[in-house]
Amino acid sequence: MLFGNVRRVHETFPNKNLLFTEGCNGNFQFDRLNDWTLGERYGYSIISDFNAGTVGWTDWNVLLDEKGGPNHVQNYCFAPVIADTRTGQLIYTYACHYIGHFSKFIRPGAKRLNCAPNRDWLQTTTFRNPDDSVAVVVLSRTDQARKFQLWVAGRAAPATSAAHSIMI
Repeated sequence: MLFGNVRRVHETFPNKNLLFTEGCNGNFQFDRLNDWTLGERYGYSIISDFNAGTVGWTDWNVLLDEKGGPNHVQNYCFAPVIADTRTGQLIYTYACHYIGHFSKFIRPGAKRLNCAPNRDWLQTTTFRNPDDSVAVVVLSRTDQARKFQLWVAGRAAPATSAAHSIMI
């Protein structure tokens, strides 16, 4: 993932809005629909892209069938929502839940604020919403719960991230 390249484009053209499009989570396998890493990879990519200068992020295709298609070149992929056409069931994958964390708390018109984690196991991004509320997204891809301090405007609040978690 070449987030440094995204940052360089943003720095070169700061008045242009960069939008990440066509996110994808790899080759489709029906038995992996409940794999937590599907969401965790999206969380990492979304945070990294926002911090590099993008203003939005979208999946390649939000809804695909139980085969990861349709696709005219047989490039079957995961999607945030899978429609099992055999049963009529919609399956909301962890990628959908991770995307939901961002879209529920970071409102249209929000402006990204500078933020920097001081732990290498923590990824963060922060936005000020039009109503002046602040949304801080914290992603931990570690195998155990970890404590940290959330600092905002010179004040700290103790927090704990669960293993493999995203929180706002």
